[in-house]
Amino acid sequence: MPLLSIAYASEVSSGVSAERVESLTRDAARFNVEAGVTGVLLHDGYRFVQYIEGPEDGVEVVYGRILAATSHREIVELGRGRASIRRFPYWVMRLVPVVSADLRDLLSRDWDGLRRYEASAGAIGSAMVQLAEIVTPQANS
Repeated sequence: MPLLSIAYASEVSSGVSAERVESLTRDAARFNVEAGVTGVLLHDGYRFVQYIEGPEDGVEVVYGRILAATSHREIVELGRGRASIRRFPYWVMRLVPVVSADLRDLLSRDWDGLRRYEASAGAIGSAMVQLAEIVTPQANS
């Protein structure tokens, strides 16, 4: 069964502390288990980039919660697509702190690749390749 994946960016709402972001991530992880969704949340202290994946119904429910959350604003969907395998199968939700420059670079990449992403392929310059390069070192921690 194909999986749905969605990536978005947003700005952290005023007054949301790093501790609150960690708490929100733990809450999301618990909810994602029930929905069958996995993914990663990048945070530079000011912005979020999140990638989620899973069965379509689970991803749509999780994304609905994301869109309704007051912890962020200015939500921009970067891409949405189908995948044959999960990119982050072991992380119901993983918070990855990043530096602002890496997040800006990721946001400037081609998110169209998300719509045509295949596990064995990665176009140079694509956001999915850049996302994997940022997140892979976290896999061992």
